Amino acid sequence: MIETDVVIIGGGPAGSSCAWQLHQHGIQAIILDKARFPRDKLCAGWITPRVFRALRLGEDRYPHTLTTVRRIVVSLFRTSFPVRTTQYAIRRVEFDDWLLKRSGIPVHHHRAKDISVQAGGFVIDRTFRCRFLVGAGGTNCPVYRSLFAPVSPRRPERMIVTLEEEFRLEGADQTCRLWFFDNRLPGYAWYVPKADGYVNIGIGAKFRSLNARGQNIRTSWNTFVEMLSKRSLLGGHRPSPRGHAYYLRQPHMPYRRGNAFLIGDSAGLASVDMGEGIGPAVESGLKSARSIIDGTPYRPESIGRFSAVDIFVPWARLR
Repeated sequence: MIETDVVIIGGGPAGSSCAWQLHQHGIQAIILDKARFPRDKLCAGWITPRVFRALRLGEDRYPHTLTTVRRIVVSLFRTSFPVRTTQYAIRRVEFDDWLLKRSGIPVHHHRAKDISVQAGGFVIDRTFRCRFLVGAGGTNCPVYRSLFAPVSPRRPERMIVTLEEEFRLEGADQTCRLWFFDNRLPGYAWYVPKADGYVNIGIGAKFRSLNARGQNIRTSWNTFVEMLSKRSLLGGHRPSPRGHAYYLRQPHMPYRRGNAFLIGDSAGLASVDMGEGIGPAVESGLKSARSIIDGTPYRPESIGRFSAVDIFVPWARLR
């Protein structure tokens, strides 16, 4: 039996940020993750300046590929206009691996399945014992399934479904683009150019709204790809997307039960306007660590519910 103060299930940005903060204060912790890093991760890789501040990191000190986005072409109901901004695009295969290594704590390649509450602590798969347990395993996190879902199921109207792909494209257009509500899509689509010739394209929408309109995410994807092709944004590439689902912020969600915490997508913390999840993941990871370190109340609901303000409003980006 491996015993430690804290077990964090999930080594993505939420789990790594929590682990890093704990390590800074000498708290014994380990991470369990079913994947071996570096690993591919579906994500547009959108990073706001606020994320770098939370990580106490200047963008000039990030050691991997980083694209600075100064201008976005936004299409709203098929009316397009440019927006000046300062945002960043990273590749998750690099970013997540770097954050995990930066945390400085042991990582066990292990798919957590059985979680039991025993003697004031937790036992995972009869192999790991801890006093504090942090669920950072994404939408299907076993901590959520075992300890939170029975008392607080997620609201189906908050579920977002996506299809996306990241690929290398010779001579890719370097303009970042967002399309809101195009072709009645209850969500938005994106084209995000990245360093080294990579591009991420995708769509995300509310699952229940799609069904209510008689639409599905695959049909919407096909329409989106057709539009990109007509605008010569794919360069002959034939997209082969993958999908996943996650949840927007929902009211009255318990994020802590005793010494068990939910952070990031495990807690369903994506912003309600843009569905942005990296920022809330990092901030909730840091907040959970602070609660473990000094007993500060864990209140991820204090994390901003909206992310568009950090992207489109100049004064907000200076905070």
